[in-house]
Parts: sequence; C-alpha cells; structure tokens
Amino acid sequence: MSAHFPAPRVIASLALALTLGISGAWQAFAAANTQIAESALPNGLRIFVKTDRRAPVVVCMVWYRVGSMDEVNGTTGVAHVLEHMMFKGTKAVPAGEFSRFIAEAGGRDNAFTSRDYTGYFQMLHKSQLPLAMRLEADRMANLALTSEEFTKELRVVMEERRWRVEDRPRSLVYEQLTAAALKAHPYRYPVIGWMSDLEQMRVEDAKAFYERWYAPNNATLVVVGDVTAQEVHKLATQYFGALKTKTLPVRKITEEPEQRGPQYLTVRAPAELPFVMMAYRAPVLRDPDAEWEPYALEMLANVLDGNEAARLNRNLVRTERIASSADASYDGIGRGPGTFYLSATPTSGKTAQDVEQALRREVQKLIAEGVTAEELQRMKSQAVASHVYERDSMYFQAQQIGSLDMVGLPPSLMDLFVEKLKLVTAEQVQAVAKKYLIDDQLTVAYLDPQPVAGKKPSAPPAGLRHEQ
Repeated sequence: MSAHFPAPRVIASLALALTLGISGAWQAFAAANTQIAESALPNGLRIFVKTDRRAPVVVCMVWYRVGSMDEVNGTTGVAHVLEHMMFKGTKAVPAGEFSRFIAEAGGRDNAFTSRDYTGYFQMLHKSQLPLAMRLEADRMANLALTSEEFTKELRVVMEERRWRVEDRPRSLVYEQLTAAALKAHPYRYPVIGWMSDLEQMRVEDAKAFYERWYAPNNATLVVVGDVTAQEVHKLATQYFGALKTKTLPVRKITEEPEQRGPQYLTVRAPAELPFVMMAYRAPVLRDPDAEWEPYALEMLANVLDGNEAARLNRNLVRTERIASSADASYDGIGRGPGTFYLSATPTSGKTAQDVEQALRREVQKLIAEGVTAEELQRMKSQAVASHVYERDSMYFQAQQIGSLDMVGLPPSLMDLFVEKLKLVTAEQVQAVAKKYLIDDQLTVAYLDPQPVAGKKPSAPPAGLRHEQ
C-alpha cells in the first residue's frame, strides 16, 4: 500500500524511438490497441474492460473516486489510512486473509492512494477473476473496522510517513513546496497526512470516511486481460449487483485564488547536497478534443527533459556541469489545479540558487529562440515510443483507464493523447512556455542541507506492503 509521491517520468529508450520513427511507432501503437468496453450496473458501479489475449492473466482493479483532496482539516491522511484498513478483514474474510487468498491462487495484490482517488488491484490467472471480485465486493460493503487493528495500522502509517517524507529531504521539499504554492485547494494536503492529524486520528474517522465514500456508485471496476466484456459484466453483476447505492456527499472544493507574485521558501534538513524545486501554475486537461495547451505543455516538458539528449541534461549537466541532475515534468491530469515542475541538484561547490538561475536561463532561451522542427520531431518520436512501450503492461493499461475515469476524462484519451501530441507545433511549445513559466505563477523551494553525521539510514516500517 502506498501514498503517491512525484515519480520519475516513464520514458522508453531513445533507441526504440529512433528505430520505430514516429510513423512506425504510431502504427505499432494503433495495431496493439483494442477497444475499451464500458458498461454499468443499476447500482451505479461503472465497468471498463479491455481484452488483451497475450497471456492467460487478468488485472482486476476497483477504484474509488475519493482521495486526499476529499479530506478536511484535522483528518488529513484518512483516505490513505482507510486504504490500509481495507486489508484488515470482514466477517467473512478475517484480517490478513484477503492477500493470502490471492497469493494461494497464484496472484498478487496491492493498493494505492492519491489526491484524486484510491485504488485496489489483483494480478492473477484469468480463472481466478471470480475470487478477486468476490473479495472486493465483500470489503466494499462489509469492512470490519476495529479499534485494535486501527491502532496497530495507524502506527505503521506514522512510521511510513517518517520513512517516506521526514527522512527524505526531497520529499520534504515537495511537501513544503505544495503547501506553500496552494493556499486554498485541498491538493495542498500531503496524501499521507500531516503527522499531527495522524496522531489524533481515531477509528471513528476512518469509519465515517468509509461510510461516506465507499459505495458502488462512487466506484469503477477495471479489468484488463484475457477476458471478454460479457464475462466481466456477468461476474460483476453476480458479486457487486446486490450492493446498495449510497447518497454521496456534495463535493464542495475551494477553488485556488489567483497567485499574485513569486513565492520562495527554504527547507532545512539533513542532506548531502542542496536542491531546488520550482512549481509553476499551469492548466489541467478538461476538454481533450478542443484544448491544445496541455499537450503543448507535455511536449515542453519533453523538450526540456524527455531523454538524455534533452536540453536540461545536455546543457546543465553535461556541458556546463553546474548540475548533477536536472528535471522537468508537467502534472496536468487531475481533479484539481495543474503544475509544471523544474528541479535540479547542483554539483559540488554550486548552490541551489546557482542551479535555479541556470534553469531560468534555459527557460528564457526557449522563450526567446523557440524550438527547432528537428528537435520537436525527435521528442515526438520519443513520446510516441514511450506510449508503445507502456502498452506492454496490462497493469499500466488498467491504471491509465481507471485514473482517467476518476478525474472525469474518457479512457479513450489513451489513444487521443498520442494523436494530439503529434499535432503540437514548435510555436505552441514556445507559446505555453512564455505564458505559464512566469514569476507571477512561480513558487520556489530550496533545500538547505544540514549535517547528516550520526543519522542512521531509514528503513521501511515493519508491516508496510510493497509500494507500487
């Protein structure tokens, strides 16, 4: 089980992109694609099925449209804590037995929490799909939340917070940056929760959250693998069909006010090297057919950091040697506000402010001079090849389908996204850089490294499930 934190960009090798070429890569992508079947049960459970016959296995996922952005002050982290508690049993399946049943069937299971959603999955032989559905339907309606199990699991979560955040300086920088960049929107809450809220949390908080949000009409079932849509719908009807619909709370999400100038903060923590992270406010994708800016921002991130030959690595790391690493990413798919990130670690003798200025120079150069057609074409080939590569994973296909549905976007965006990236022009990449990478929409966080002498390396807490 895991809370979500910023992850490295998933990039296929440049060699693959250049071998396939953008045309060949797209042909392979299109040939590998199969239609996503959609249906629903009378109780509101949404169902997506994607048939993939390459192996006699399935990935079964149940998604709930609730995450840390649906929490309130005083109970941050409860979505993630409840994710842990979903493995603590029902009347029919005692604590610990869920995963044992899946393992004995030759499969594996896990879960994840993000700002927008919570998900649970199993990967197993197609003949065991009924088992996965029976277990998921049972805990959707019949979770047994006891004070004893809650107290034990809460200690695991607090240790997880220490391990994932408090003992990792860059995670601290990201957490503090997010809290400073957003003043009102609940995206400012850490997914794993503030420690003071975890310390005060009670089993009643988890029970209330479960009763409020865990219902078939707030859930989506995604199955990818060696099955048909008809088979999955029949099984879903058998196991989930009798579950009752709930009246869901009205979601009242505070909109983020306009930022009116640059913001700076310093995080002091034990670390070997300084670090800088820069967050620019940026739009999120809402209308996939009509909008172009989110696709241009994605290509902008690729131009800066799409592969080893991209601008940041080529100029700041290999040529100037001012940074040991430099990164760019765009977070533009979600229920809340979007962000464009730049970050860098300075080389010995350089400061966080030095690499911040180097990052700024690269941005200003791109704004002033634009992007060449050849450069953009290389990055498009890279992006298309990356999507081809990702489709090799049934898990990734299911993850894409579910995460898009959770934020209100059609799963067909999996295919449209690549088509839209191919249409991005050099002028559009330059335009979004000029419009959004500006000081009035910027928050900068510096890591000021403190002595690490005597500090023991952190280890994952006992009882923590493997992170996805």
